[in-house]
Amino acid sequence: MLRNEASALRVLVLAPIGRDATTVSGLLERAGIAACVCKDYDALVECLHEGAGAAFLAEEGLFGQDLDRLADWVATQPPWSDLPLAMLTSHHLHPKVAAWRGEQVRRLGNVSLIERPVEPITLVSVMQAALRARRRQLEICELIDARQAAAANLEALVDQRTTQLRALNAQLREEMAERARVEESLRRTQKLESLGQLTGGVAHDFNNILMVVTAGLEMLERNDTPERRARLVQGMRQAAQRGAGLTRQLLAFSRNRALRPETVRLPRLVGDMADLLHGSLRGDIQLQVELPAELWPVVVDPGELELALLNLAVNARDAMAGSGTLSISGRNLAAEGDGRRDFVELAVRDTGAGMTEAVKARVFEPFFTTKDIGKGSGLGLAQVYGFARQSGGSVAIESAPGQGTTVILRLPRSRQAMAEEAVASGDAPVAEAGPGACVLLVEDDAEVAAFVGEMLRNLGYGVVHAASAKAALGALADSRPVELVFSDIMMPGGTSGIELARELRQRHPALPVLLTSGYAGATGAEAEAMGIEILRKPYGVADLREALARVLGTREHRRAEG
Repeated sequence: MLRNEASALRVLVLAPIGRDATTVSGLLERAGIAACVCKDYDALVECLHEGAGAAFLAEEGLFGQDLDRLADWVATQPPWSDLPLAMLTSHHLHPKVAAWRGEQVRRLGNVSLIERPVEPITLVSVMQAALRARRRQLEICELIDARQAAAANLEALVDQRTTQLRALNAQLREEMAERARVEESLRRTQKLESLGQLTGGVAHDFNNILMVVTAGLEMLERNDTPERRARLVQGMRQAAQRGAGLTRQLLAFSRNRALRPETVRLPRLVGDMADLLHGSLRGDIQLQVELPAELWPVVVDPGELELALLNLAVNARDAMAGSGTLSISGRNLAAEGDGRRDFVELAVRDTGAGMTEAVKARVFEPFFTTKDIGKGSGLGLAQVYGFARQSGGSVAIESAPGQGTTVILRLPRSRQAMAEEAVASGDAPVAEAGPGACVLLVEDDAEVAAFVGEMLRNLGYGVVHAASAKAALGALADSRPVELVFSDIMMPGGTSGIELARELRQRHPALPVLLTSGYAGATGAEAEAMGIEILRKPYGVADLREALARVLGTREHRRAEG
């Protein structure tokens, strides 16, 4: 339907009998209303399709016509349109005509009936009212068009903004990727710098250790005095312990060595290592330990905690040029809020030179040290940091130049029974490893196998050696009387000690297994999940004896429960 044209507000006149059409159109024209006379019904329908504001229909012009065409046009109008129709009734009063008239009003909808005779003023006023209604419909149509145009403009604007945001997002992703590449490059540079520091510090320490061992071995060959040989052996043993401690520091920082957490009482642990702490300090440094008996037990690896305290004591010693005081104190920290854990705070304070903010910001970095080359590897505080985080706790440092340093360890509280309490209650397994028990030793290094075999024989065990996991399975297939399998984790041939233990669990579920490694890596978690103990290298005869007793004792304990 046409709009915004003159035809949109014209009145169509259909009065084919007599002079009605001329009279009506004349009245409308004089009232300022455009009129269009339709000669017949077909012309009316055609003009409706061209556009109209209203229609004046004489009833006689509709008799005998196909009014479905007009009804269909009315039904297919746009939603905003409802064309006003004024129907001039005839003088026919027959009931059928009245019924027909009512039917057309129902079908055509917006119809006003005008009875004859009609006054000119009535006709004009009816058509003016019809046109006012039509104008309101056209205004509504214009508003709808404007709203649709605004919606289309808004959608186009949204599409434009979306395209811009998509471009900005792609640019941001590119910048993030570039930043990630730059950060990765920076990390590689830092790693290279760390490796350089490692070469200067750790290599120097290891060379000193090797110097003690090689010189000691040569002097043993040239000296027959028992006292002198004993001193040389003791010196080499201390050097080996230094090397083991340095390796443990490296692994603790990298977090590749699995911890063995257990319930520990700090007053007892620190008290037991008091002599060791005194030995690491100078004579002009006073050690003060203030650990109240009511401190909660903590769940940590006791060996790593001792190493952390030794590292802190050595750092404190080096920070105090003259006499000073090293104090160790502790307090309980109750959780605040639901779901939070209790901690025990262990503070190690010294009266040394303190640290600047620049040094304090890097103090936990691996291989970072303010000491001269050869005086330290820069791994002491890194080990403390790695130990605290891996134990589920945290570490903080408070220091200022001339005011000393305080390192604060927060360790998680343990709510389990102490190991010694379990022993006192009779729940701990008792080893039953008598002389002659046979151990299957799986070790690919011939020299290590020779020394470990000798250690086992000195402990009263029989030894069967296998150089690989495949050879070990073959030895067991020969029905040899083996009480325990003692295997290295890292072995050539494609089968590790963990895989061997897994195979043994299937073939010989009752056979105890003890694993050993200098670097367990991710396999430590697998061994722990299987309930298999790992004895860390290097180890001594006493360590080996205790580990074998625990494993065999656990076997006997399970048998008793069964």
